[in-house]
Amino acid sequence: MDFDLTDDQRLLSDSVAKLLAGTYSFEQRKALLKTPGGWSEALWNQFAELGLLGLPIAEEHGGFGGGPVDVMLLMQAFGRHLVLEPYLATVVLGGTALKLAGDAAQQGEILPEIAAGSLKLAFAHSERQSRYDVADVATTARRDAGGWVLEGAKSVVLHGDSADRLIVSARTAGGQDEAMGLSLFIVDAEASGLARRGYALRDGTRAAEVSLSGVRLPAEALLGEVDHALPVIDRVIEAGIAATAAEVIGTCETMQAMTLDYLKTRVQFGKPIGENQALQHRAAEMLIALEQGRSMAMLAAMSVEEPDPAERARAISMAKVGVGQAGRFVSQNAIQLHGGIGMTEEYAVGHFFRRVMVIEHLFGDTATHLDRLADQVA
Repeated sequence: MDFDLTDDQRLLSDSVAKLLAGTYSFEQRKALLKTPGGWSEALWNQFAELGLLGLPIAEEHGGFGGGPVDVMLLMQAFGRHLVLEPYLATVVLGGTALKLAGDAAQQGEILPEIAAGSLKLAFAHSERQSRYDVADVATTARRDAGGWVLEGAKSVVLHGDSADRLIVSARTAGGQDEAMGLSLFIVDAEASGLARRGYALRDGTRAAEVSLSGVRLPAEALLGEVDHALPVIDRVIEAGIAATAAEVIGTCETMQAMTLDYLKTRVQFGKPIGENQALQHRAAEMLIALEQGRSMAMLAAMSVEEPDPAERARAISMAKVGVGQAGRFVSQNAIQLHGGIGMTEEYAVGHFFRRVMVIEHLFGDTATHLDRLADQVA
């Protein structure tokens, strides 16, 4: 298998690296965290101008027709700088749902707006009681006067506070945790009966609690086939796992580089602490873990479009576990080797650590995916 990047992929990596090097220093990021939205609209528009928002969108909808490997390269770059903009929520999660389930009219209307940067999406699926059970959905949608009425609530909706539209999962048939009976709906963020409470997660990225009380939707708000949305939801989550796995690798690259630099420059008892052989061994183990995680992130990217659902789910779970273990090892050792300074707000490595820990709990944590893998071989 050829793992070399194409010329276009190298150009993508170089252009994104140059953009973020000039616009996303640690100090610039801290300034963005203090703004009301918690991210930069101006930079979002720059992403659109460079074609990053349309990277995985088909050319007929204003995109570049890129694949999962292209998204992997972009998310690694975002991880190196702890990018705050809603790329994961809008392009990866929302865009994947539209590509998989949207009809020609829905795709033709929404995907070009995503690529142009004029519309932001959020994927509202998780609920307070569901934890990592994808089929556990209590929000309901009932038919009414030729349309639908939604009732319920969604929790930890990534960038749900800034989204223009939300893709909401709701139960249209069956019991609360049955696989059948789920449907997806496109809901305007300003719809009557929809309320949002935005907040910052522990790593500074944004999320929202969303309540739906008698939200009336037209028939065309249905996204995909009624009662059969679970396979689409699974695919959206798998795309999210692959994207965040790549982001973790980017964060680990930066943490490892920062730690090596610190070991070379921090002087104690008259010599750099990096001359201590035990710390050299720890740094080498960090590099090994990083490269192991990189391989698993590549596996996730290459498995996103695997046609066999069982094989795809197995590979994605393996990647989630491998990257989660690597990310935890690298980030924890980065903190330990920096000492007390590593946990201060003024020093960047602690912020990278928190991002890795938040990603650990997105789309199922390491223990959850280990259980799923064990169930497959039991």
